[in-house]
Amino acid sequence: MKFLIKLLKVIAVLLILIVVGTWLYSKTYHPNYKGELEINYLSDEVTIYFDEIGVPHINAKNQKDAYIALGYVHAQDRLWQMELIRRIAPGRLSEIFGKDLLETDIFFAGLGIEEASEKSIAKLDTSSEAYLMSMAYLEGVNQYVNEGKMPLEFDLVGIKKENYTLKDIYNVFGYMSFSFAVAHKTDPLLTEIKEKLGAPYFNELLSAFDKNLTINKTEIQPIKAEMSKAVSKIMDNLPVSAFIGSNSWVIAPEKTKNGKVLFANDPHIGFAQPSVWYQNHIKTPDYEIYGYNISLMPFPLLGHNRDYAYGLTMLANDDLNFYIEKNNPDNANQYKTVDGFKDYEIRTKTIKIKDEKDTTFQVKVSKHGPIMNGLNRNISDDRPIAMNWMYTYLENEMLNVAHGISHAKSLENFRASVAKIHAPGLNVMYGDAKDNIAWFAAAKLYQLRDSVSSKTYLDGASGKDEILEILPFEENPQAINPSRNYVYSANHQPDSVRGKLYPGYYQPEDRSKRIVELLEAKNDFTKEDVAKMIYDVKSSNVSQIANDLLAIVNDSDFSVSQKKAISILKNWDGTYSKTAVGATIYNRFLYEFLVNTFKDELGDGFELFINSQLQDQVLPNQISRENSVWWDNISSKNKTETRAEIVTTSFKNAFSFLENQLGANVEDWLWKRVISIEHEHAIGKAGGVLRKFFNVGPFETIGGNEVINNQIFKLDSTGVYKITAGPSTRRVIDFSDIENSLSILPTGQSGRVFSPYYKDQAQKFVDGEFVEMNLNEADIKQSENVLVLKPKK
Repeated sequence: MKFLIKLLKVIAVLLILIVVGTWLYSKTYHPNYKGELEINYLSDEVTIYFDEIGVPHINAKNQKDAYIALGYVHAQDRLWQMELIRRIAPGRLSEIFGKDLLETDIFFAGLGIEEASEKSIAKLDTSSEAYLMSMAYLEGVNQYVNEGKMPLEFDLVGIKKENYTLKDIYNVFGYMSFSFAVAHKTDPLLTEIKEKLGAPYFNELLSAFDKNLTINKTEIQPIKAEMSKAVSKIMDNLPVSAFIGSNSWVIAPEKTKNGKVLFANDPHIGFAQPSVWYQNHIKTPDYEIYGYNISLMPFPLLGHNRDYAYGLTMLANDDLNFYIEKNNPDNANQYKTVDGFKDYEIRTKTIKIKDEKDTTFQVKVSKHGPIMNGLNRNISDDRPIAMNWMYTYLENEMLNVAHGISHAKSLENFRASVAKIHAPGLNVMYGDAKDNIAWFAAAKLYQLRDSVSSKTYLDGASGKDEILEILPFEENPQAINPSRNYVYSANHQPDSVRGKLYPGYYQPEDRSKRIVELLEAKNDFTKEDVAKMIYDVKSSNVSQIANDLLAIVNDSDFSVSQKKAISILKNWDGTYSKTAVGATIYNRFLYEFLVNTFKDELGDGFELFINSQLQDQVLPNQISRENSVWWDNISSKNKTETRAEIVTTSFKNAFSFLENQLGANVEDWLWKRVISIEHEHAIGKAGGVLRKFFNVGPFETIGGNEVINNQIFKLDSTGVYKITAGPSTRRVIDFSDIENSLSILPTGQSGRVFSPYYKDQAQKFVDGEFVEMNLNEADIKQSENVLVLKPKK
């Protein structure tokens, strides 16, 4: 017995030692939030106050010291994220993750982002403030790399230290721009629909109704959607967040209770851990900004101070086209132009692969851009298809843009910086303490000949499909202090350009319509009203779409339970609450309707189509068409299906699926049972213990596709909706109480798993709560965590 007691004591001591040792070990991976450090290149002492959510409030005597400090603290919290995002554009993910990401690396390395970065850097004014402050930021980042403790992920994956450069910053600009683009998923699919299914199918998708609906079924060829699927797969499998959409609105003093501007913005980006934005507050004698920075971005793309606020949404303009080139039949390294055959530029690329031999490949580049066929082995099209992308086509001034919008002295000064944006296309939102509000559609818009559609492949050889003109910024849609007393953006179609709607990949009207409904309802908005509005989950359109579908259903032979489901759906007001049954029925009904309408023709392109903005735009028009080429199931012999048959069958299939999935009681089909959110870490995706350790969630939530609180998921056969993207932050800035504006992040400020700020905001985010963005110096200095950076002697 005494032996057993001694053994238990020994085990207890060992367990205590293990726990204490693990805790002490974890502290070596903990960011340094207090104490004193000596730092190179500083000219004076910098004091950093970390607030209760880990936001660094950087007090410095000059901006250079402030940006060195920002680089240092940004790196200690987000170095793993920095490392991932800098590796995408040059094709360096296989170097740390192995051959599974080789396809991704070859694709991105061939896009020309690196080459565009080199050209832009060569033209930089090295005496400019944008350049000098960027280099100061990099000095801070690299000082942490060389002297700080590497994140746990570096040890797990086996990453060696490597300093960061200005080229890394520009490569991040390139990745960000490409992730905004939609054409690479949509244009190849639309081209294939036009070429294989014919003009009637294509025209109906683009709302050009064709009266001749007679189709010879034997002429239908299967849709492969090789390029669209390949790019979609690459983007879905990236270990960092992709940029998607966004909401923003700015309310003029005439519509606010306190008579000052109210500003709201929630950019929609793929959910991941860590979340995309790093909050920080810089204050010097001549400058102040509370900003949201992307990894390796010295200057915030979202920000505010006591004078003005700004934010972004995705413009969704068409800034990427595909051209079919014609090779010289006698020389495959030449392509046809109006001036005769020209040599392709040949770029040789080498990809390093972990535990494997290096891979070398070549990229052919025409005057329009890289030939895409060689960048993905799954593309079997024999025609050389070149990608012409505005980002690499025009000069890149994004470093100066980011510096300019975060250092603006006036609305006019701000607008001058916005005018330099070339790609990605952005809706830039603005409000200030002088009662101004503004919206700018910021991009280099261009003109093609009137009869050509940029939604399908263009002719690269004839010269007829070339860009004719880059439009002056003055012609871009924009509004300054409009009479309606608000501006808003939700990725919808902007105002016309030169009398026509500018082509793009715009989202349906749902969110923008709901924003307008709420803004028009009153003239005494408060910060609290806007905070409630940004969490709104009522769709302005889906209840009408549901009722339009139900009006077509033949329910004469329906059971009592089926009719109950119809009744619930008819009375659903479009609110995606946790207990909404209508939301569950609608989304399964929608999926079955899309399957029965489009899958037989679209084949391999179906999953892409139903989760695209194209489907969102097509849906209301398709439902309203009693006669359509898409109703007929081409696989059925000697029968032509009708709209009523398709819709009725779809509802029956949806009901049967939900009954099997969720039980016989229709009232138990609650939305919260089928939807959830989990923020995945690149390593946590492996599952098991790593998932629980690195990932954040899963959580029950509210919301759905295309509501203001946009919780983006894919429709598929599973009937389970895993949210993949949504608000990357919610910000509400009140110029009547500027020191206490509101924000929230999806998880937390830090990317270090042992940090107390790794996931401390996650539940608040799901619940629609906020924390303050504090500008009050006295409050900030009450912080318990103070880090003092001193010049190294």
